[in-house]
Amino acid sequence: MAKAQPGASHQEEKLRPLTIYLEEEQVEALEQLAREFTQAYRQRWSRGAVVRLAVGDFLTRQGRFR
Repeated sequence: MAKAQPGASHQEEKLRPLTIYLEEEQVEALEQLAREFTQAYRQRWSRGAVVRLAVGDFLTRQGRFR
């Protein structure tokens, strides 16, 4: 079973690798948010965790994910 990643829910989730291409400004924003979340929640947040959060929010708003 895959270990839950920081920023994920307390449930363990299986993660699949995926390569994405982002603009430099997007990467910088992800890094900044990861630092802010790490400081605010006192648990390490990776860029990947922030991406999962953003994708989950987007899919929920589109009615594709609950």
